[in-house]
Amino acid sequence: MKTDRTENNRGKFWILCHKPNKNRKTFVKYVRVERKEQQVAIAQAETEAALIAKAQTGDRSAYGELVRQHHQGVIDVVYRMCGDTHLAEDAAQDAFIQAWLHLPSFRPGTSLRNWLYRIAVNAALDTLRRAPKMPFADLESLAMPDPQAGPEAALLQKERSLAVQKAISSLPEASRAVLVLREYGGLSYQEISSALDIPLGTVMSRLNYARDRLKEILTPEFIDMEMEYV
Repeated sequence: MKTDRTENNRGKFWILCHKPNKNRKTFVKYVRVERKEQQVAIAQAETEAALIAKAQTGDRSAYGELVRQHHQGVIDVVYRMCGDTHLAEDAAQDAFIQAWLHLPSFRPGTSLRNWLYRIAVNAALDTLRRAPKMPFADLESLAMPDPQAGPEAALLQKERSLAVQKAISSLPEASRAVLVLREYGGLSYQEISSALDIPLGTVMSRLNYARDRLKEILTPEFIDMEMEYV
């Protein structure tokens, strides 16, 4: 399929599809939507870069906006690392304080998200070391039962969520960090490699170990749970 890209005097790009196809309109619409999404992503990156530049000069308001944008992602990462709401809140606060203190050393053009997640992982591990006994009872708040599900299904869902978090928390720190950044932080292998400053092969081996270990732990436990409600 051959496509041409032309630009009119208003700066709008159009894709001309030369392959007869009943889905041509869909194709053109898809390309235009994709381009619009790319433009939004570029605009967001430029806005973030401007906020970073201001924050690096000591602008607390700019840094506050960066915290607002990345707060939920950091919370997700530290919660899965810590397995406890209160510990996660402490770790997130420590992470953003450390990020503020070290922001002048952040290199423009690199990923702020990845940089924050690396700080967040270290903050979570430091928090856990200060509180070695993990209060697993708090993990029950992790489960958000489907409001449409019946009582038994909701209870099973809650127990599964608790079992998953317990299993994650039982992993070695190094493997847990890779798993959390991949599955809950949404980072690519290369991004995890950069964030944790470890080789790509190490990322893959640790992730494989973590997934295999979780499968070993959770498979029999999930089977037992299912049998309880049969």
